Amino acid sequence: MRGLVTAFRTLTIIPFPGKDAERSIEALPYFPIVGAVIGGVVWLLAWALGGLLKWPMGAGVACVALTTILTGGLHLDGLADVFDSMGGRTRERKLEIMKDPRIGSFGVAALVICLLLKFTAVVRIVEAGHCLALVLPYVVSRALQVPFAVWLPYARVEGTARQFVEGARPIHFLAAFLLAAAFSFAAAGSRGLLALLLALAPAALLMPWMRRVYGGVTGDLLGMGSEPLETLVRLGLAVA
Repeated sequence: MRGLVTAFRTLTIIPFPGKDAERSIEALPYFPIVGAVIGGVVWLLAWALGGLLKWPMGAGVACVALTTILTGGLHLDGLADVFDSMGGRTRERKLEIMKDPRIGSFGVAALVICLLLKFTAVVRIVEAGHCLALVLPYVVSRALQVPFAVWLPYARVEGTARQFVEGARPIHFLAAFLLAAAFSFAAAGSRGLLALLLALAPAALLMPWMRRVYGGVTGDLLGMGSEPLETLVRLGLAVA
């Protein structure tokens, strides 16, 4: 169970008790569990504000804010860094820009658009009375970070995310996918399973793009990959 400890300490700011796994890749299968816990907290908040208090707009703001706090803004930081890096002409320059702690106009625009889409989708889902479905985007997006680590090389010589990539195997993805399928079905039934399967397509498209543009994956790219998948699933639920 040390992999679960490492997964929580990596993907959230939650002070999860216990000892870390000897190898970080042992945390990969547990990523959907972390997503389910985050989604569960968001579900309760959305139910309280949108269901009991009949305040869907407040639920939208609160849920987006809570997610950002619980994750320490980790994935949003990756999203901003990757979009800023698109201004670089060479692969080396793109990787250099991603390491810069400052944020540029591309990064700001990406953050604003992403947060607005999330907020809009949460409001619609809460208005429709399907707060439990809010668990689904977190489960799917965290599970589909794993194939990036499994099937892409690490793009830098050194980096904190390297230990999550080197040694990652398809069995890690299989375990994460099966867990994600169970949580998805519990949250949204057959629609949840369908959402998980459909999300494989954009994840599969992101991987060759990462390899071609960056030479593989980095910590920022792992985080960035989670954001569009989470947003797409949430928007899909809102439309459905």
